[in-house]
Amino acid sequence: MNRILRIGIVQQANTADVAQNRARLAERISQLAGDGTRLVVLQELHDSLYFCQTENPDQFDLAEPIPGPATAFYSDVARRHGVVLVTSLFERRAAGLYHNTAVVFEADGSIAGRYRKMHIPDDPAYYEKFYFTPGDLGFRPIDTSVGRLGVQVCWDQWYPEGARLMAMQGAEVLIYPTAIGYESTDAPEEQARQREAWITVQRGHAVANGLPLVAVNRTGHEPDPSGQTAGIQFWGSSFVAGPQGEILRQAPTDEECCFTVDLDLDRSERVRRWWPFLRDRRIDCFDGLTRRYLDED
Repeated sequence: MNRILRIGIVQQANTADVAQNRARLAERISQLAGDGTRLVVLQELHDSLYFCQTENPDQFDLAEPIPGPATAFYSDVARRHGVVLVTSLFERRAAGLYHNTAVVFEADGSIAGRYRKMHIPDDPAYYEKFYFTPGDLGFRPIDTSVGRLGVQVCWDQWYPEGARLMAMQGAEVLIYPTAIGYESTDAPEEQARQREAWITVQRGHAVANGLPLVAVNRTGHEPDPSGQTAGIQFWGSSFVAGPQGEILRQAPTDEECCFTVDLDLDRSERVRRWWPFLRDRRIDCFDGLTRRYLDED
């Protein structure tokens, strides 16, 4: 008998009103739960605007301790609707020490686990190194009542090593809350290449590890508070892929949406029997992967 897991995603355009963002998310989670969803995944830093477009110390006021008000809110939402919920929060660990943290709630509202974003970008309009300390919890799946979840965050999705380490510890689904969009001055063909690269690299993680994958992105335009750029047009396109990289469902680029997908978790077993990548890995030859670059000695 196949193990079918109905998952739901929420792709949302955010405002500066944290309470309003949370209320709209709660409404959509309720809708998904009414459709029989058991696992709901939200986008990166879903409570606020994407504040990393500028380096502004006042934005640290958005951060909260864990546990704190945000975790209390989402704990209640998960408990009321009986869903496992993957959230993405700005964590205040101590004064001057902050993380970009995914918190996973059990269906009873308890915290099943957390993941602190490991790879922190520092690019125009994505000044995350100013705000976030790199994660120190490693690449460890989180056990829940719906399965073992390999949760990472956004920039982590470009690195195959993290997905592999999650798979090697028994993750059953790879999950990536995301906030990524177009740079306003890029030509349309370059914008298309970037979006397709984002989709392709993650489908590759699904294929290479024989696991389904869930990527949930923001949508909508968010202006640059400094006025130095035209802001970010988040490209949406949230999607769910199967263990052979097949797209099971995908959101539009420029609209809010929520949807469900039924995942057959037993399919990974069958796919891995056909394509036994874990069996054939030459782990005796991979020492160089722990080095930054293989310079000639």
